[in-house]
Amino acid sequence: MVTQALKRFLGHESAGGVVLGLAALAALVASNSSWAPTYEAFRQWPGELRIGAGPSALVLAKPLLVWVNDLWMAVFFFLVGLEIKREFVEGELSTGAQAALPAVAALGGMAAPALVFAAFNLGDPVTLRGWAIPAATDIAFALGVLLLLGDRVPVSLKVFLTAVAIIDDLGAIAVIALFYTAQLSGTMLAGAGLCALGLFALNRARVMRVEAYVLLGLVMWLFVLKSGVHATLAGVVTALAVPMRDDEGGSPLQQIEHGLHPWVAFVVLPVFAFVNAGVSLQGVSPAALLAPLPLGIAAGLVLGKAVGVFGSLWLMVKLAGAPLLAEASWAQCFGMALLCGIGFTMSLFIGGLAFEGQGAGYEAQLKLGVLGGSVVAGVLGSLVLLFAARR
Repeated sequence: MVTQALKRFLGHESAGGVVLGLAALAALVASNSSWAPTYEAFRQWPGELRIGAGPSALVLAKPLLVWVNDLWMAVFFFLVGLEIKREFVEGELSTGAQAALPAVAALGGMAAPALVFAAFNLGDPVTLRGWAIPAATDIAFALGVLLLLGDRVPVSLKVFLTAVAIIDDLGAIAVIALFYTAQLSGTMLAGAGLCALGLFALNRARVMRVEAYVLLGLVMWLFVLKSGVHATLAGVVTALAVPMRDDEGGSPLQQIEHGLHPWVAFVVLPVFAFVNAGVSLQGVSPAALLAPLPLGIAAGLVLGKAVGVFGSLWLMVKLAGAPLLAEASWAQCFGMALLCGIGFTMSLFIGGLAFEGQGAGYEAQLKLGVLGGSVVAGVLGSLVLLFAARR
């Protein structure tokens, strides 16, 4: 049974996936036309946040690209945190039996792509830093494609993909926290820790005013930004502290989620896509596409995701006795596993962290691999699902 919250979630994701695709396409067109200098100037547009006055003032001066990736994406991670908490507390992942199958599939869908990528990049310690790039699924794109196929796909497959993608996001958050952090500042981490304790103290005190959590979350974001851990993780911690239910049975968490979801789907993620997806294709040769970095990313997304998700599902059904998804065939499950290889948003985000400061060459190869692999995975997954529906 699909809950009303999940139905609204799926509706936003399907339309958001279309807008996200148009934003990525616009970035590619802009970066390969006479608008390229304007596009690059837009990405580097300076922005400054000043708190206080005089020499002791806190000043954050960053280009638009960094503001989007550090602050705007913290809003996206805040929403991801809300979705994770809702699903694990009251949703499709609230019991061990419900969570087991998508959890195993998600873990397989992270491990296999990382191994495929590593096989192509073992000889280069710099490119090997990107091992986690193909491990992520873009929930907006993947669900958008699945939902555009309509009733050709059973509801159980859509719910399963949602659960896999949410657990996948949780895994990506853990990977970012553990493997993609700069030199740590103990003082700033201590400040962030105190803010986290304050957030959960608000939860324990049954404080229901959302503003209190957001304000303390912003303070924590500043501490995390200066700590060396990526600032977007502050969004997740803030979300996990938001109360699920108030004393009257209402849900402050779901109220925030429903209000925030359209802004993330139609503003935050498309802007992220527009400023991050632009890559010049001038002079790109077949040899460039077959370099270890882009080829490893693309193979990880297409081959690794399909093998990891489908293989884990098959093993759980055949060896552990788990039931196959209701009204779904094995062919449809394989098509869904291919769609998990659409890694656009999170893959670009992790790649930006992995190759930060390594130069434009790595950035271009990253984008070619992510875009190429995501397109191939989306097309192959759609074709398999269409073929399976006709059968």
